[in-house]
Amino acid sequence: MPLIQLSITDFRCLASAEFLPGPANNLIFGANASGKTSLLEAIAYLGRGRSFRGASTSGLIRHGSSAFVLVGKIGKGGRTRTVGVRNSRDGLELQIDGDRGAGAADLAEALPLQLIDPDIHNLVAGGPDERRRYLDWMAFHVEPGYLEAWRRLRRALKQRNAALRGGAGSKELLGWDKEFCAAASDVDRGRERVLDTAIPVLKRTGAALLGGSVDFEYRRGWSGEGELRDALAAGLERDRLQGLTQHGPHRADLRLVYDERQARKLVSRGQQKLLSCSMVLAATEVVQVRLGRPLLLLLDDPAAELDGASLGRLMAAVAALNCQVIATALDPDVPLFDESPTLFHVEQGALKAAP
Repeated sequence: MPLIQLSITDFRCLASAEFLPGPANNLIFGANASGKTSLLEAIAYLGRGRSFRGASTSGLIRHGSSAFVLVGKIGKGGRTRTVGVRNSRDGLELQIDGDRGAGAADLAEALPLQLIDPDIHNLVAGGPDERRRYLDWMAFHVEPGYLEAWRRLRRALKQRNAALRGGAGSKELLGWDKEFCAAASDVDRGRERVLDTAIPVLKRTGAALLGGSVDFEYRRGWSGEGELRDALAAGLERDRLQGLTQHGPHRADLRLVYDERQARKLVSRGQQKLLSCSMVLAATEVVQVRLGRPLLLLLDDPAAELDGASLGRLMAAVAALNCQVIATALDPDVPLFDESPTLFHVEQGALKAAP
């Protein structure tokens, strides 16, 4: 199982908590503002090194404390790994199996997880940056060397933009163009390869949840069929005026089509949630197959905005993944799982296992 144990100290309203999830389905229940989502946020922080709610460090540290600490036991390949995260005003400290040189990418590798929360519809309705992160998460876990290519792209893009704003000459820009295009090619190919694997799963999962045909179109971030260097040359004057590079993988998008309509514009919020959930579940399946082990799936109030039939289809798709699931709900009797989950009750920041 991915997560075996989590110890929490001074995270939001959770002064001290020990969480021992079961290997399959887990349900955390309690009243609004009791600490359910804070517990889920702490779990996600252990695998991401950041808050999925966009909170600052000061917003995560319990009032009156100077830091929060998370220590998790993670199962992988028949052995247990220990992951620690401490964050304070002095900065973020990460440790994996005693190694203090770990980074956020190491957390993601140690505890690969996906999340469905009340804002999940933004994967469809939000800007393209949401969908680029979605693609990059899959490629990070599936494509060897993708992380390094992505980092090279970010460095080259930063340097090219700085050169544009500094009024660099054409010769200097050509040097940055060469490095930028090389990294861009590696990132673009990595995204295309992982999408070739994911598209059939995306279509199948989307159709199961929405009851209609779903399709996806990858847009690599520059117009036409030509090379990126040609697009950069054609757009150079505009780039100089704006001080920003307008073409490249940092402008890529995944166009979503549902019944031949552009999903972002034309489907309801409930349909947007289902389509976004289908994307998350498909990505989870693709990465599980590649890694050969179950992932951790976090569901924050999955019943919100869904009727009974839609919720049933969603949870059937979740069950088919056979991954570790940790969900939240107001009521322990909410019909999420076919079999009784491991129950936990949260009340005023206190967590306890429920019978």
